Amino acid sequence: MAAPASAPIDLSAALVMAPTPPSDWLVIAPMALMIGLGAVLMMIRHSVRLHGLIAIPGLAALVVLDGLLLWRVAVHGPFTMTAGRWLPPFGISFTADLLGALMAFASALVALAAGIYALRDISDTGRRYGFYPFLMLLMAGVTGAFLTGDIFNLYVWFEVLLISSFGLLILGSEREQIDGALKYAVLNLLGTTLFLIAVGYLYAIFGTLNMADIARLAGEGVEGAPLMTLSALFILAFAMKAAAFPVNFWLPASYHTPRIVVSALFGGLLTKVGVYALMRVMVMLFPLEREELSFLLAVLAALTMVLGALGALAQSDLRRMAGFAVIAGIGNVIAGVAIGGAAGVGGAILYALHSIVAMTALYLLIGEAARLGGSWSLSTLGGLYRTAPWIAASAFVIFFATAGLPPFSGLWPKIILLKAALDIGAWWLSAAILVSAFLLTLALGRVFLLAFWRPLPAGAAVGAPAAPESWRRSAPLAGLVAVIVFFGVFPDVPVRLSQAAAAGLADPAAYIRSVFPTGDAE
Repeated sequence: MAAPASAPIDLSAALVMAPTPPSDWLVIAPMALMIGLGAVLMMIRHSVRLHGLIAIPGLAALVVLDGLLLWRVAVHGPFTMTAGRWLPPFGISFTADLLGALMAFASALVALAAGIYALRDISDTGRRYGFYPFLMLLMAGVTGAFLTGDIFNLYVWFEVLLISSFGLLILGSEREQIDGALKYAVLNLLGTTLFLIAVGYLYAIFGTLNMADIARLAGEGVEGAPLMTLSALFILAFAMKAAAFPVNFWLPASYHTPRIVVSALFGGLLTKVGVYALMRVMVMLFPLEREELSFLLAVLAALTMVLGALGALAQSDLRRMAGFAVIAGIGNVIAGVAIGGAAGVGGAILYALHSIVAMTALYLLIGEAARLGGSWSLSTLGGLYRTAPWIAASAFVIFFATAGLPPFSGLWPKIILLKAALDIGAWWLSAAILVSAFLLTLALGRVFLLAFWRPLPAGAAVGAPAAPESWRRSAPLAGLVAVIVFFGVFPDVPVRLSQAAAAGLADPAAYIRSVFPTGDAE
């Protein structure tokens, strides 16, 4: 029988009754902005001259929003907004902590740089086929993955960024692009399927998909639950996403095929979403299982970084070389996860932040080198230090940072990781980090000597000088180089933030309180 219409109904047990503070909207504003702009750009897809005028201010606004989000989290701690005002774990939560905010802010910076670079790199045809709408959707997916507090929603945001990345990968519809997209799609869809299976397995064990709720329940222990099997599934799925050994062959087979600005976005962002998910799940949700699987993770990290560096050394195509450099960097991040503790995970976070900027800059650099030299091959490049001295200077900075040499941003995470590995007695992992750095130094030094320092080979011709509008290419690269130099010379702030983010993962009490402020997780 229905209750009398006058009977009071207490909604406070199910719904958030207090008004949402305006500042809480910061956690979903970046995704709403990107999806909204993507829709607008699709509606005016034939007015390609307007795309840049809308997209670049939109990406600048994304940087501002993510910067404000990072400031709020750094000052006030994690905070949560739950969709539909349903109390968690029933409502879908977006939770911003220091790790997610740092990754989102770094991603917004490189997206803005890539968006400006694309003003010259992407033709009107490419814009008409959807470059900027796909870029907006990609950033919605990347940012959403960093800020979601629901593990199924993490899967959904993976799908959003994958859909947009497929569109960017085949922009131009060339045979080489279709071939690269097929390899990219098969392995990433396989990884996504494994991720979905693991999520279903997790829900069967815990009965919840809210990450704060899972962290609480896992900390209390679930007797008889096959958490090691579940953890292994997550590791395999995220290793595919991050291009870790032995499932990394799809990356150098696909990242060299699209426009260079698309490769820059992929190299800087997509693999970092994979290692972010690995850190979030294995460090925050399943720390005991991470400890048990740490040796396996360390072996995977060592093989990934050393084989990635060897692959870079073996390449004569600049784009393929950059792809293997991305893989080597992923090995360093996984090494930090394997080491664990505040130092190891903090080093992994710092390296991921560095790699977002450095890998994007590396791809933009080789794009400029190929444009000026007329080729992607080291056998036909040369004399670029005469053609564009500032490009040669940028190459010097980016190559040193990628190899982890002083005084640039790549040095500090490697020092932290080396010390952390030695502190736990993993001398062989420290040796792998050093060997990888040495091999990358040889690979990138070879590129500098052949493409920049040696005279132009006989019979080869240097490309035409840059057009007056070349600031659209040079300004993004110069900005990224400035970030690399600044945080190499003044590393205090990123190191402290990375260590604090690692501490928040290891002890998620503040994260859980932001989702369940009264401590009532049912």
